[in-house]
Amino acid sequence: QMQLVESGGGLVQAGGSLRLSCAASGRIFSSRGMGWFRQPPGKEREFVATINWSGALTRYADSVKGRFTIARENTENTVSLQMNSLKPEDAAIYYCAAYGQYQVTGEPAYWGLGIQVTVSS
Repeated sequence: QMQLVESGGGLVQAGGSLRLSCAASGRIFSSRGMGWFRQPPGKEREFVATINWSGALTRYADSVKGRFTIARENTENTVSLQMNSLKPEDAAIYYCAAYGQYQVTGEPAYWGLGIQVTVSS
């Protein structure tokens, strides 16, 4: 099993910034693609961003492109999501996810429990 623990969520005003972190343990981290997903109130969970095992390739949802940045530190088994220019529609529970070995598409193999991000207008 792989454990993923998110941190850094909270309440922020529209236009502000938050940085989410995800700490991984239990399985090899450095060879896995990682991702962030979110579930807004009353909606389905949706893709936010992914990063491949080396950090060289990233992909973003159109709704966050140019405002969010995903990054990873393989020496620390962490992945982060820097969120700038936050909008009320960014409010959601944010989930960290880990893919299979050298994968970065399809259904993630592991999920964190999620962390709340609230954006006030």
